[in-house]
Amino acid sequence: MVLQLHYNRVCIEAWAYTLPDEIVSTEQIESRLSPLYDRLKLPLGRLELMTGIRERRFFSATERPSRISAITGRKAIATASVAPAAIGALIHGSVCRDCLEPATACAVHRQLDLPPTCAVYDVSNACLGLLNGIVQAANMIELGQIKAALVVGTENGRQLVESTIAALNADLSLDRKQIKTAFASLTIGASSAAVVLVDRRLSRRGHRLLGGVMLARTDHCDLCRGDHVAGATEKALLMETDSEALLREGIAAAASAFDGFLDALSWRRDTINRTFCHQVGKAHHRLLFESLKLDPSIDFATYPTLGNTGAVALPMTVARGIEQAPPRQGDRVALLGIGSGINVVMLGLDWGTAQ
Repeated sequence: MVLQLHYNRVCIEAWAYTLPDEIVSTEQIESRLSPLYDRLKLPLGRLELMTGIRERRFFSATERPSRISAITGRKAIATASVAPAAIGALIHGSVCRDCLEPATACAVHRQLDLPPTCAVYDVSNACLGLLNGIVQAANMIELGQIKAALVVGTENGRQLVESTIAALNADLSLDRKQIKTAFASLTIGASSAAVVLVDRRLSRRGHRLLGGVMLARTDHCDLCRGDHVAGATEKALLMETDSEALLREGIAAAASAFDGFLDALSWRRDTINRTFCHQVGKAHHRLLFESLKLDPSIDFATYPTLGNTGAVALPMTVARGIEQAPPRQGDRVALLGIGSGINVVMLGLDWGTAQ
């Protein structure tokens, strides 16, 4: 059983993204781990071999997510040709935020000079925050509460990667089995993404959000946990991930949700023209498409050069994908989101033209 979503009056008018300038290769990360690699006699290249990730990008350690989100949000609003005064909701959906209080969305709202009548808040749900924001914005438009919404976020994995490298090199008691829970942290990167949704009557593009499904499998919520380490400095952010179990249970949850997704939209597998998925690595990508019985050639991937960028990974991948190879009129586009928790959000678009 899944929660079904249905929309008649919602269009996604624009996608936008911002990438950091700094590129960090997987080879560079492994070089910094040489004390660990030498001690445990680990072969160089294993991280890229396991994940398919050659490099990722980082913003500076002092960069505030709100500043980058405002840049990306401004791009999305301009692409959508929507007046800032028409934005009725601003939702910031990334894991990274400026501070615990107030909401990072407040700083973005101020920098974009959006109206005081705009609903402003953060949504946090691991790698699905922006997708959850899209669902909430779509619900508000469908109900007639607002005419347009901006969903935006910025992730910067630098702190997590730096803390993980330091912790792995410092703990001389770790063995090969124990370090496995830290390796997923080394795949994290940075980027920013934004989405503008509008009432169908305002759309010039007609890319309709038809609906989708949501599914929770929270009996697996302990498979990936990130937090500041107790008793350490505030900067010591670490994450423990049972990568094999998370992969297995995440794929199983996705398979369960996908049948409901097809039913909700009255689609068939062979009528889906394009897919965009949350970006984890090559094993996840391969097993997901095998499990869903989809042709991987219809997908667009960014993980080889950007890694896992958390909640912005899927919308950023959509933005880059349609920039490089725009869907054709009438294409059915599936957004397939799976995040730790475990939660699944799958959304379907009819890539049409304005009516």
